[in-house]
Amino acid sequence: MIPDNFSYLAPASLPEVWDALHEHPDDAKILAGGQSLIPLMKFRLANPAYLIDLRHVPDMDTLAERDGALVLGAMVREAALERSPLIQQRYPGIHDASAVVADPLVRNWATVGGNLAHADPANDHPAMMLALGARVVAQSPRGRRELSIDDFLVDTMETALQPDEVLVEIHVPQPAARSGSAYLKLERKVGDYAIAAVGVQLAFDGEVISHAGIGLTNVGPKAIRAQQAEAFLVGKQPSDETVREAARLAAQAADPTADLRGPVEYKRAIVRTLTARALRLAAQRATALA
Repeated sequence: MIPDNFSYLAPASLPEVWDALHEHPDDAKILAGGQSLIPLMKFRLANPAYLIDLRHVPDMDTLAERDGALVLGAMVREAALERSPLIQQRYPGIHDASAVVADPLVRNWATVGGNLAHADPANDHPAMMLALGARVVAQSPRGRRELSIDDFLVDTMETALQPDEVLVEIHVPQPAARSGSAYLKLERKVGDYAIAAVGVQLAFDGEVISHAGIGLTNVGPKAIRAQQAEAFLVGKQPSDETVREAARLAAQAADPTADLRGPVEYKRAIVRTLTARALRLAAQRATALA
C-alpha cells in the first residue's frame, strides 16, 4: 500500500507542464486530483517516475457559462460541482453525478478533468457527459484541439489525448428552454463504483422529445452511448410505453461482464430499470424548468 519512489513536479504554467512531459516522455503522469491515480500507485499497478501536478497551473478551475456552453476547467473539484447553484439549477445531471462520486473526502480533491482523463468505465462523469453532448479541449505546444466526448473516450483507461496534450476544459452545451437531465446509479454501498449507472438528457418541443442523450456507466469497456434508444425517443412523447421501449434498447446496448457485482443479465436489468427512472426524472425536470 506504499507507492514506489517518484519525483513530484509542481509546474506553474502549461509551458512548464509540456517541458516536463517532453523531458520525461515515458515516465511521467499528470496529477489532477489524484483520487484514481494514487490508489493505483499504492497497489503498484501504476509506477510513474514523475508526477506532474496541475494544481498551480492558472485558469484551470473555471466554472461558468459563456458562448453558449458551460465551461468547466479540468481542475474543478467534484465538491465545487456539488455545491454550485449554477450546476444544481441548470445542469442537474452533472450535480447528480458529482454527488455520487466516492465520498465527501474524495470529492474535496477529485477533479472533473481527472475523472474524464482517467477513462475508467466505472467513473461517473463519462456517461453523463455523453448524454449531455460535451466536448473536451486539449492543449499542447501546437495549440488547442477540441474533441467530442465520443471521440475522446477510446477504450478502458485510454483517451485520444496525445502524449504532450493536457485536458484543460470541458464544454457542455447550455440546456434548451425545455430540457432536463438526470444521473442514477446503483452501488453496493455508498461510495462504491457503480454496478451500473445511467445518464440522461431530454429536450422537448412542446410535448414531444426533440433530442435525447443516454450514457451508460460500467457496463462495457468504456462509457456507452445508447444510440438506438436515443433515436427511438426523438419525435415521441415520454409515455410509459415509450419509456419502457427506450429502456429496453438501452439495456440491449449494454455490454457488461460478470464479476463480483453481478452476472451479465442482472446488470442489463439494472440498466433497463435505471434508464426508465432517469428518463422519467429528466422529463419531470424539463417540465419544471419550462
